[in-house]
Amino acid sequence: MATKRVALVTGAGTGIGKAAALALLADGYHVGLVGRRGELLQKTAAESAAGERAMVLATDITRPENVKAIFARVKDSWRRLDVLFNNAGMGAPAVPMEELPLETWKAVVDINLNAMFYCTQEAIRIMKAQTPKGGRIINNGSISAHAPRPYSVAYTSTKHAVTGLTKCISLDGRKDDIVGSQIDIGNAATEMTERMTKGVPQPNGTTMVEPRMDVKHVGSAVLYMANLPLDANVQFMTIMATKMPFVGRG
Repeated sequence: MATKRVALVTGAGTGIGKAAALALLADGYHVGLVGRRGELLQKTAAESAAGERAMVLATDITRPENVKAIFARVKDSWRRLDVLFNNAGMGAPAVPMEELPLETWKAVVDINLNAMFYCTQEAIRIMKAQTPKGGRIINNGSISAHAPRPYSVAYTSTKHAVTGLTKCISLDGRKDDIVGSQIDIGNAATEMTERMTKGVPQPNGTTMVEPRMDVKHVGSAVLYMANLPLDANVQFMTIMATKMPFVGRG
């Protein structure tokens, strides 16, 4: 019998997280589906038709005690964790930096960075103690981890920070066969990028409709990274709509 492969995906109810969770489930993984809205997670589980291999874990991961509880449930149920896809995140309204409310700044930092760190800690604790030990932590960065859009200070700052977290996972996890990877995604067709079909601000002051790509391609890319042996790593992958205005920005 093949060894059970276990993954946990945050933000699994919509968009990129849902696409990645469905790709992992279709490939035979047991997947913990994490998000705030249980009804959306249930839809992901139902769409996968994976039965008991899909575990709905509705919770707010900005609270460390909740993160501990969901990782403990996965470990108790499935005895191990092979892949964590740190995907959950949010943006903020496009306003001048000096006008961004502090509570909005803190909310973005809380989900995009703090929650990702809480999940990383719990994953490492499981991965280094299991037999065989090790695992892969894939962080959802963004093209904003490389270059900002206008009026995006909270999102861009946290996504730059994610890159630092990814590198630290790769370095500190090396001795325990824990691999850090990052996928930087540009203009996948999700609810979050719907506004791009109507036009978004460009650095030169104009507004432009931007091309998007099918989010299924992102799910396939996450699955590819997840299925590599632990002695091989995609440290950083950029997947984007081919004709989006990223290369050549600035």
